[in-house]
Amino acid sequence: MNQLRIAAARFSPGRAVVVAMLLGPLVGALLAYGAVAAQEPSTDEVKIDNFVFNPQELTIAVGTTVKFVNHDDIPHTVVDKNKGFRSKALDTDDSFSFTFANAGTYDYFCGLHPHMQGKIIVK
Repeated sequence: MNQLRIAAARFSPGRAVVVAMLLGPLVGALLAYGAVAAQEPSTDEVKIDNFVFNPQELTIAVGTTVKFVNHDDIPHTVVDKNKGFRSKALDTDDSFSFTFANAGTYDYFCGLHPHMQGKIIVK
């Protein structure tokens, strides 16, 4: 019985209020950060340089947007082999973005230079 009184004294309502006042803002900030981070869509980038998609294979989560950026001095396109997406001709430093809403494997190539190939794996 004495141990219950000692435990009750340690966790008195006054102490609980003080602890809540000290930890409340920290916990609230962490929860708010988690909610904002969960809402921000993910974006990955594939660079086109020296007639190569880099990385040539990219694994992403469903809902991720991939941005393709042409760093070559000549135009390139990004074309899904299954016709799910197709960019216009991208001049130097132009970009094309596509959001992958469904799981699967997306093989793509440059429509102007078909030897240029890449793959997006969506899980």
